[in-house]
Amino acid sequence: MCAPVNRRSFVASIATLVPAAALLRPTVLLAETRYPKPRASGAPGKKSVSYICPPCGQPCDKLTFDKPGSCPVCGMTLIPAGGEGVPTVAMLLYDGVEIIDIAGPWEAFGTAGFLVHTVAEKPDPLTLVFNQRVVPDFTFDNAPRADILLVPGGGFTQATENPRLIGWIRSKANDVSHVMSVCTGAFILGKAGLLSGQTATATYGMVDDLLDFPNVKVVHDQRFVDNGKIMTTGGLTSGIDGALHLISRLLGLGAAQSAALNMEYDWSPNAQFVRSTLADRFLPDGLVFGKANIQGAKATLISTEGTTDHWQAKILVSAPNTSNEIIDVLRNRITATAARDVQSMTGGPAAHPRAVTFRASRTNPNQLTWTFPDEQGQAWRGVGLVERDSVMTDRFRVTLSVARAERRTRA
Repeated sequence: MCAPVNRRSFVASIATLVPAAALLRPTVLLAETRYPKPRASGAPGKKSVSYICPPCGQPCDKLTFDKPGSCPVCGMTLIPAGGEGVPTVAMLLYDGVEIIDIAGPWEAFGTAGFLVHTVAEKPDPLTLVFNQRVVPDFTFDNAPRADILLVPGGGFTQATENPRLIGWIRSKANDVSHVMSVCTGAFILGKAGLLSGQTATATYGMVDDLLDFPNVKVVHDQRFVDNGKIMTTGGLTSGIDGALHLISRLLGLGAAQSAALNMEYDWSPNAQFVRSTLADRFLPDGLVFGKANIQGAKATLISTEGTTDHWQAKILVSAPNTSNEIIDVLRNRITATAARDVQSMTGGPAAHPRAVTFRASRTNPNQLTWTFPDEQGQAWRGVGLVERDSVMTDRFRVTLSVARAERRTRA
């Protein structure tokens, strides 16, 4: 007996499957008895529910089956013909949408057998990030009913300034059971007034900006926040976790786990990885996003890695061209980063700027040491070491490390 075909193996072999599908009858293609059998048109007997594969653009879209299960061709979960009782997701589209904000949740919902459609203000093609072109399925005027409204992020500013879009969000939110935002899509919900009285999160570096909306409590240490009807998720891949969480609420934990496995996604309902809690938030601001954009220096990132309680970044600096000048630039940028008001990680009021204390090394003039408290008052220690690169001798290798004070920090 052959092993079940899944979506990935199907995609890999579709070039040979499609021609074969044109020559074989469905009953030959789907001969394995463990799979639901295709229904014969006009078959006698009492009326029963038939099942179809969710639209996947392949020949199996034209088949119907006599019982639920998985499509033997593409591996997707079969749904009742007509979509009766199948959860439906409406995804908002606008110019500048982040691709993974829709693609990640779409993959999760679709794998679980949900029906997904896109909605935009107009039927014209839209340009997403990285110049991806997408044609929406429906417009605000003819969008069908849905159980879930998904609002993605990306270039959201123009969307928040569109009264018709905001009005449609408000109206649609009244008709659905769940509203879910991904990344900066939370700001669209905020503009629509849907975050008042809610706990919310957004993409890293912008969570505190949600405080501009009235009566919102923000959190930094969760990949998604479920208030019951309104759910916000962090950036990018966090939308996958939010979608799987909704699947588990609607269909049960097993359905969500099955979808994650079919996506080859390492899903943990209580995932500990939250971008906003990583220790690189205490590095000079130009290094926070894994780049070496440090004001006053020309640098290239060599490596950046760590956890929630320690981080180390290495950069190659070509200017300034003396170690003393580089130390001065680092001191200035560390002070500037610490001077920013930060929101309490527990969602309390904005904290005072971090007080940074610098200490010069008695033995190495090319080493900079500093201490500071975090948002909860816990002590941290940082070390910066400037060394001439052994290969590119006209450049300097800079190592910056931060760690909780109870850990020894080595550059």
